[in-house]
Amino acid sequence: MPLNIESSQDTFFLKNMNGISLKLDEPTVMGILNITPDSFFDGGSYKNEEEILQKVAQLITEGSTIIDVGGYSSRPNAEHISEEEELARVLPIILLIRENYATIAISIDTFRSEVARQCVTAGANIINDISGGTLDPKMFSTVAELQVPYILMHIKGNPQTMQETPTYQNVVEEVKTYFKEKIDALYRLGFKNIIIDLGYGFGKTTEHNYQLLSAQHEFKKFGLPILTGVSRKSMITKILDCSPTEALNGTTALNTIALLNGANILRVHDVKEAKETIKLVEQIKQHKK
Repeated sequence: MPLNIESSQDTFFLKNMNGISLKLDEPTVMGILNITPDSFFDGGSYKNEEEILQKVAQLITEGSTIIDVGGYSSRPNAEHISEEEELARVLPIILLIRENYATIAISIDTFRSEVARQCVTAGANIINDISGGTLDPKMFSTVAELQVPYILMHIKGNPQTMQETPTYQNVVEEVKTYFKEKIDALYRLGFKNIIIDLGYGFGKTTEHNYQLLSAQHEFKKFGLPILTGVSRKSMITKILDCSPTEALNGTTALNTIALLNGANILRVHDVKEAKETIKLVEQIKQHKK
């Protein structure tokens, strides 16, 4: 049984979150707060504390149980920034949110162990690492020390290179192997407080993304919560020939499939629509029992 994550069938309890716990008896929503000038959808949207707090209030009012704060754009070919600049972007925001919202769960979206450490010290509850520990060799030992929930994502390459002809013999089986190896490594450190994220759009073609989404239920065998993040991504815009701003309907469609295939957390830009999707899918699940 994973340490600090208790499960009963599809119900999980996230614990050891700086005094906050979260019951996943039904899927929940992680609202995205990008503190970056160049994110693919909402980069540069929030320019001061008042605008940030307004956005956080909106995310919470619409139903977010987790606010995911990121200061490093991970879109393909994103500009690389220093650790110091990333900290300067996110640390004041973690402190600001925690000062104004004592009980909301905060996730820090970073692949850097020192950023993760300082943000958890400042009040973050979850570490969301797009690199699965591959871009900072100290990340696994850091999360093992901190013992807060850790989102382990699959990626191939890094944000600057990941979409340069990603190749797999069998993407589903290779991602399963990746998770087995990473989970085993974390278990050896005495850490089992893990959420998995298949990493849609991170070192994968559109075809790879849909192969993984259709097989997402197979990853439930790990006995860990699954986070799905497809919100307004290119796997939608390329198929529908639209821009990210026009991709809400496609996002809702894929979130529905993700929920039916075992997602426990939806990471989204549009919280209200995600909450409505969860409510409807839960009705379908009730009638299947």
